[in-house]
Amino acid sequence: MTTRISSAEWKGTLKEGSGTMKLASGAYEGAYTFASRFEEGKGTNPEELIGAAQAGCFSMFLSALLTKAGYTPERINTSATVHLTEGPTISLIELKCEASVPGVSEAEFQEHAAAAKQNCPVSKALAGPEITLSATLL
Repeated sequence: MTTRISSAEWKGTLKEGSGTMKLASGAYEGAYTFASRFEEGKGTNPEELIGAAQAGCFSMFLSALLTKAGYTPERINTSATVHLTEGPTISLIELKCEASVPGVSEAEFQEHAAAAKQNCPVSKALAGPEITLSATLL
């Protein structure tokens, strides 16, 4: 189907160095440092980008499942909270989804949301950490 390229460059030591991460498409380039990853410093970090990828993939996959089932989603808004714990290890990803989908029942929405969490390509790629989901039909 497709391939996508992202890159990162790091200069210097772990704590004093800095780097940039960028997408080959040019849609994003951002700085990252030890402080932006492990503290509250300015810049991005890999976990934030993983969260964006997870939220985006889930939202699109849920839309595809709902559309295939005969519904027209008006809006699917998903956030992903990525927990970086000792190790360091990504130990948990919490998805929170709110969607407006006319005509779908709560039970069917929850079924499609669970299937999207389990089967979107990013979820499959990140199968190691636990990924939780809280889905709300508006």
